[in-house]
Amino acid sequence: MATSGSERFALAQRHLEEVDTAATPFRVPVYIACTLLSVVLNYAFGKEAAFDSLHYHFYDGFSALNNRFGIDYFAAGAQSYFNPYAYAPFYALVKLGLPGLAIGTTLAMIHSVVLWITYELACTVCPAQSRRERLFFGLCATTLALMNPLLLQQIGSSFADITTSELVLGGWLLLARALRRPTMASVIFSAILLGCATALKPTNALHSIAGFAVLAFVPLPLLQKAKSLLCFGVTLGVSFALAAAPWSYRLAMTFGNPMFPLMNGIFKSPEFTTESLKHYRFVPESLGDALRRPFDMLSTADMIHDEMTAPDIRYALLLIVFLIFAIAWLWQSRRPAGAAPSPVVKASSRAVAALGCGFAVDWILWLDGSGNSRYFIPMACVAAVVAVALLFKLLINHTRGRNAILLALLAAQTTLLVLNVQYRWNAAPWEGRWFNVTVPEKLANEPNLYLSIGVQSNSFIVPFLAKGSGFVNFSGVYALGPEGANASRVKALIERSTPHLRVIVSGERIYPDSARRDPRQSDTDDALRAFGLRVDMADCETIAIKGLRGQIQRPWESSIPAPGPLPPAFRYKSYLASCHVVPDTRDESQEMAARRAVDIVLNHLEDACPALFIPRRSQSEHQDQVWLRNYPQTDLIAWVTKGELKFQDAARGPQAIVIGREEEWAKAPLPLECGRRHETFFANVLHGKQ
Repeated sequence: MATSGSERFALAQRHLEEVDTAATPFRVPVYIACTLLSVVLNYAFGKEAAFDSLHYHFYDGFSALNNRFGIDYFAAGAQSYFNPYAYAPFYALVKLGLPGLAIGTTLAMIHSVVLWITYELACTVCPAQSRRERLFFGLCATTLALMNPLLLQQIGSSFADITTSELVLGGWLLLARALRRPTMASVIFSAILLGCATALKPTNALHSIAGFAVLAFVPLPLLQKAKSLLCFGVTLGVSFALAAAPWSYRLAMTFGNPMFPLMNGIFKSPEFTTESLKHYRFVPESLGDALRRPFDMLSTADMIHDEMTAPDIRYALLLIVFLIFAIAWLWQSRRPAGAAPSPVVKASSRAVAALGCGFAVDWILWLDGSGNSRYFIPMACVAAVVAVALLFKLLINHTRGRNAILLALLAAQTTLLVLNVQYRWNAAPWEGRWFNVTVPEKLANEPNLYLSIGVQSNSFIVPFLAKGSGFVNFSGVYALGPEGANASRVKALIERSTPHLRVIVSGERIYPDSARRDPRQSDTDDALRAFGLRVDMADCETIAIKGLRGQIQRPWESSIPAPGPLPPAFRYKSYLASCHVVPDTRDESQEMAARRAVDIVLNHLEDACPALFIPRRSQSEHQDQVWLRNYPQTDLIAWVTKGELKFQDAARGPQAIVIGREEEWAKAPLPLECGRRHETFFANVLHGKQ
């Protein structure tokens, strides 16, 4: 007797439910293996003491649990005001006084969850019904996901990219399950996870947007599909608002911008630039460059999709397998149709197509937005699942060939990982606590306002200072000059804290100029003079940190010879020098006149090439007799020295480029040919066209 359409659908659903009961075979052993492997790798890589960890990760976790508004100001630059709650667990673990290895192990265990979810996602889209085949499929996808150099770099570290990736992947896993068996609960909980992930780290917004493309494949009538999409969007927005609200409220009350410093072009807080904060470091310069990116990622050079060397074969694999699969599908579509695929195979194909479409949307948005692979970790896991799924489908009747190809790919990626990948930004040994800090008694007991100088704010030291101490990074990537809303805030803090004012810089001490060593007294005074202050060399202290590499910021075009390599015994020791500061009573009229003259030159440069020198009209800084401005969106630095205007791509090389004489630029903007070529920025004066 023939069955009706509704009966056939019910039978298919029951069959899918029977298969789904075994969808994730050997779950617990796989989870344990992933966690143990993550812990072992973290131990082998060493403790991560990355720039970002010292600059803002630890400080942000501290500020999440301690109200620093009104005490600090731009303590870690603009990153001081990112949503800090994703970094609170790292700070809490350090604050407990646990050994560094125990903290790293705990973080590695937390980070291994991203592999658990990848395994679940792979088993969800696997078309095979046998537990053995599902296990093999899941292990292949999970192994390929683990071989992501960026994921390996972040295991056991303080980075929140990998932590929030678990929320993103969890959201996409629920969407994938909704594709097999549509339920409103899966859609709602997926939106909640993605909304929270976006609130904790706004770069996850791209993955949330791409989730709409995945949900569009849900097997429901058009009206019900529209209802699911609407419900997903509303829940996504509400969950984001609720998760962001506690921190956004503080930002709104302080700066008038609930997303400060982000979206300031809309809210227009006077305390930060209103220009776009899009970072062009890894954004493709052309369509051709964007199309080549999957293959460029195979390179062993740095600055391709991450600052360090991170060759990755998986995206090229995904693209090649997809193209071959598409050609094979088109070829087969011209032949007579065979037997109809089973409901399980149809559901798997739908899920793979949905994940692939969502990944493609995400890839395009990501490349245009940043191209930084640190922000793409969850989609890298999705790419591994989709690539393995397509390979299994393409070679469904050629298991030996499929297995040989998988083995060759894993071997090739393993070779790249072993020979060419940097696993730590700033590796340190597992000795003692995460931060082995020795603070002089005076600084540990006496509250001061600390004025930090340098691109590296060293804000990680704040929790170790005396209770009630304030911190301001006024001279770094985002300079806080003597004028405007920023200056008013800084001056108010200085007035309130006087005479308990200190400067803090990287280095064992602040050296007199005669010593010809960095950091020099004159360079420190140059920065402090913007607020009418100078160093009191009679009252200086040194903070010692064991287990961190010492790094001293050298002024541009410094006249002091660079120091040689440190002996092994001093390689993992660093210092922060702090001196009392007092009012500077010297006549500043000559310096202010020089500053105004340089501001005119740099303003004209920004007007001549607004695409490169952004954000415009930032504060000029004085370092080692050089006036300069930082342009973080393009990693450029421009300065005036010895009558010449120069600029440099600080991220890609030390070569300074001269673009004219100071007196020429002082008159008016010169005609420039400027832009980006071969991953570097250029600017040339067009002579004869003034």
